[in-house]
Amino acid sequence: MNLQFSGLHHVSALSADIAKNHDFYTRVLGLRLVKKTVNQDSPSMYHLFYADGAGSAGSDMTFFDFPRAAREHRGNDSISLTTFRVTGRAALEFWAERLAQFGVQHSGIHTADGRERLDFEDVDGTRLALIDDGGQGPRGVPNPKTDLPAEMQLQGLGYSGFTVANLAPTSEFLERGLNMREVRHYLAGGFKTHVFEMGEGGPSAELHVTERGDLPKHRAGAGGVHHVALRMKDEAELALWLAHLEAQGYGNSGHIDRHFFHSVYIREPNGLVIELATDGPGFATDEMPDALGERLSLPPFLEPRRATIEAHIRPLV
Repeated sequence: MNLQFSGLHHVSALSADIAKNHDFYTRVLGLRLVKKTVNQDSPSMYHLFYADGAGSAGSDMTFFDFPRAAREHRGNDSISLTTFRVTGRAALEFWAERLAQFGVQHSGIHTADGRERLDFEDVDGTRLALIDDGGQGPRGVPNPKTDLPAEMQLQGLGYSGFTVANLAPTSEFLERGLNMREVRHYLAGGFKTHVFEMGEGGPSAELHVTERGDLPKHRAGAGGVHHVALRMKDEAELALWLAHLEAQGYGNSGHIDRHFFHSVYIREPNGLVIELATDGPGFATDEMPDALGERLSLPPFLEPRRATIEAHIRPLV
């Protein structure tokens, strides 16, 4: 059986000021806060999930709250770019104007890998880009809680970019461990970027890996991405992936129940963390769809500690 992921599931990054982060992703980018919860391994800190109007798998970017954390030191062996999809040149022009109106500096519209793109950073310095998906990939569910017209809203995650000092071990892991295939490469900034495709491919089902021999090693901090997650259907598929990873000799976390989805974590040879995550149960497992993100959501094992947790976390607004 040739196991394949259907695309990106989510991307998780670090923020030093979660209130400003919340304002940026909801007010500027027009995403919906679909889950307000805590870091399950350190419940004194928020873990916020921003997504489309329905909290669809493949549309969400999440943030761990690390108050006053120092900025990341950019460099090799890092997840160095997160993209979101929009459709058409008019959408990119709309976003260039909108970002400028909010005082967000951007690159202007340019072309990379045959797609038009707009680069910018969030309030912590997380590197982001909007790409024209040409109508490919899942369509995001409009968010009714934003001023953005439905046709200009973000359609979901695009590809993630990796930067590594040594391509070979990452390439072998993606191809042998995760059943991806290298389909092309392109030059950007004088460096070659290799495109690895999963499933049916397209801009929501790619990883772009750039090999750089001129950079220091990355050091984690605010604005950095902790991990990228790839989509699989359900727990039955997760079990097959676990068996595959074991057969290929790749150590992993084993099956972890995250309440909203089920996961396996694995660290590829250059140290990047990749999560394999199921599409369900989803964010409506403990909240009504029209009330997502309105209350502090806790997994069952943390519910007995709710009063203590709520006393220690700060208001978002």
